Amino acid sequence: MPHPRHRLHRVLAALVAAGACIVLSCATPTVAAEPAPTPTTWSVQPSTEQGPDVRPFFRYALAPGARQIDYVAVTNAGDAPLTVDLYAQDAFTTAAGGFDLLAAGRPSADVGAWIRLKQTRITVPPRSRSDVPFELSVPDNASPGDHTGGVVASVTTPGQDAAGSRVLVDRRVGTRVYLRVDGPLRPALGTGGLSARVHGSPDPFGGGLTVTYTVRNTGNVRLGARPELTVRGPWGVTTRHQRLDPLPELLPGATLTRTVRLDGVTQAFLLDVDLAVHPMPVPAGPAETGPIAHARTEVRAVPWVVVGASALLLAVLVSLVVRRRRRRRRGGEETTSHAREPIPQPIGAGSNGS
Repeated sequence: MPHPRHRLHRVLAALVAAGACIVLSCATPTVAAEPAPTPTTWSVQPSTEQGPDVRPFFRYALAPGARQIDYVAVTNAGDAPLTVDLYAQDAFTTAAGGFDLLAAGRPSADVGAWIRLKQTRITVPPRSRSDVPFELSVPDNASPGDHTGGVVASVTTPGQDAAGSRVLVDRRVGTRVYLRVDGPLRPALGTGGLSARVHGSPDPFGGGLTVTYTVRNTGNVRLGARPELTVRGPWGVTTRHQRLDPLPELLPGATLTRTVRLDGVTQAFLLDVDLAVHPMPVPAGPAETGPIAHARTEVRAVPWVVVGASALLLAVLVSLVVRRRRRRRRGGEETTSHAREPIPQPIGAGSNGS
């Protein structure tokens, strides 16, 4: 017995034939402005009292109420003294999926608020380094799981925006802080906002589908994600299955929206679109990644070429049937007319002359 998908393809093909034959290291302006012409000449990295170590970023596993003393190194690679402002901020996942810190002046409510630097402004001599101590104090009521932020060294310089107005540009360089508070870990992802839009095609097997979906980290640990899309037609026939690009690290509470296009989707009148998001571990993340998250929606995908071909074929058949019936009716009327005509008699037959 042929596979249901093959039967569907054969039916559609027959109808068509009938009709057609940071690590954070960035410069962030406080307003939209041209970047300062001076290149970045300073760096920030984890350190000790004696100098930088091999850590790529700060990473801690602490209990609620614990305290940790550490150092951050600010290195000036330039030929002039450099004055920088030091501060800590909470991290967030950007709309593009990147890692960023809250802008200067915005209040932090998480690990950025738990860090106290011994100095908040320092001047580093040229070709030199300063190691600044700080204390991380975990609140007694801190929730279990991952808390993420960063330590920033910023330099504010005058600049101009696109209109030529004078503005101040905040150029920042920093390093990440990953803190895991002791307690139950709950890795989990959620989905939402799944929608699909069909792009028609003369080829009923070559349609397109634009899908927009949202993934949210609903747990308390950092996670990556690998989404997959499955498109099914009537009778459960799979018309398209696609593994999508993995999503970057999602911090707890972060939401990321993506839009993708699938080609080669069979236009089978009604399509069922299923999104499966597989949680993935990240560096220093938990071994368990939680269950697969699902979302589902339906979208109409009318193969208009097939519908047009079917309508044309139906119109031709109806026309042939109507013509045939008319011919039969006319033939019957002519037969009845001939049967009712009187038989002509010879004039004068059987009569006497006068």
